Amino acid sequence: MKVTRSKRAATKDKNEAVKPTQDRTVGKRKAAIQADKIIKKQVKKDPNKPKRPPTAFFVFLEEFRKIYKQEHPKVKAVSAVGKAGGEKWKSMSDAEKAPYEAKSAKLKGEYQKLMTAYNKRQESTDDDEEEEGSEKSKSKTHDKDYEDSEEEDEEDEEKD
Repeated sequence: MKVTRSKRAATKDKNEAVKPTQDRTVGKRKAAIQADKIIKKQVKKDPNKPKRPPTAFFVFLEEFRKIYKQEHPKVKAVSAVGKAGGEKWKSMSDAEKAPYEAKSAKLKGEYQKLMTAYNKRQESTDDDEEEEGSEKSKSKTHDKDYEDSEEEDEEDEEKD
């Protein structure tokens, strides 16, 4: 009498033989995502840093969003508003885009002024911290050396 195995059991054995769970490698996308997560955890954002200015499209989109919501009150999806705004932006001429680009350029100029002031503040605080850190490290090492030399002197006196 011949004993047969079910197809399900046979395919299960093949899959286990081909893909052992311990030897699996992470795919390229998963590895890239995991690397990004590690980098994001390490970088801490400064809450005092000025936010980047919006581009001309986003300046337009702010205005367009209000108009679109008045015309289409039932549409709640953000993606629908974005798609409609994108289509309208593409269909606009350069003359129609000019006021948004001018406003964006003005905001960019203000941002650059804020960033120069922010960078100056950062440099001054970094300099202060470095000076304090170097003074502290010198005093600690000096104190430690001084204590060590006193201990050695006491040991020498006891031996004599």
